[in-house]
Amino acid sequence: MKKIRISAVSYTNTKPFIYGIQHADISDKIDLSLDTPSDCAQKLIDDRADIGLIPVAAVLNIPNWQIVSDYCIGAVGAVNSVFIFSNCDITDVKRIQLDPQSRSSNNLAKVLLKNYWKLSPELIVGADDYSQSTDRHTAFVQIGDRTFGKKDQYKYVYDLAEVWLNFTGLPFMFAGWIANKPIDADFITEFNKALKLGLDSRSELFKELPQVDNFDVEDYLMHKIDFDVTDEKKQAMTLFLNYIKAL
Repeated sequence: MKKIRISAVSYTNTKPFIYGIQHADISDKIDLSLDTPSDCAQKLIDDRADIGLIPVAAVLNIPNWQIVSDYCIGAVGAVNSVFIFSNCDITDVKRIQLDPQSRSSNNLAKVLLKNYWKLSPELIVGADDYSQSTDRHTAFVQIGDRTFGKKDQYKYVYDLAEVWLNFTGLPFMFAGWIANKPIDADFITEFNKALKLGLDSRSELFKELPQVDNFDVEDYLMHKIDFDVTDEKKQAMTLFLNYIKAL
């Protein structure tokens, strides 16, 4: 049997999924690679993967995409790992450095800047050191594990999932399990069981995860990340994609 090629993000928020895949019988049917979010998306776009846990904005570049799982990386309010960090109030920001590892979060920042804050700062791609700023009027987008414990380092910190909820009243789906071709229904059922196994095993997983200064990993994985694909998250995804198209 030909293995299903799956690309997944290698951040802490996907550890339950990886744990489930690696501890379920389905593991011998999968060729798993761990990548950055943008690389996950590119593998699916280039057909170097069959299923990817990809930033939802990337589906705009995949002709026949479909959600193939009941689970995702989402949030209902503050997610505590997707931020704009700034040395000044957002209304005074003149430049924003974008995160090269992100697609959805950069686009989410753009959508919120235009439609919620009504701002149009200069957007900088490929900054020499995008992950920090000493300039008063330069902020930056950063996502994932690199943000852990960083909130206290900047005077102004904006959690983009929380701002999205304030803007729309909806939760947010950052990444979903997306296929670029039809996938066998029996495999999808088995795959969902493996992901659920991982989520149900989070208490065991916490014993293996390293502790992070000034960051509560257990709270993050139990309460901040909302893993279920819901109708509201699908509604939010459609709305978000429409906002991106209008940028």
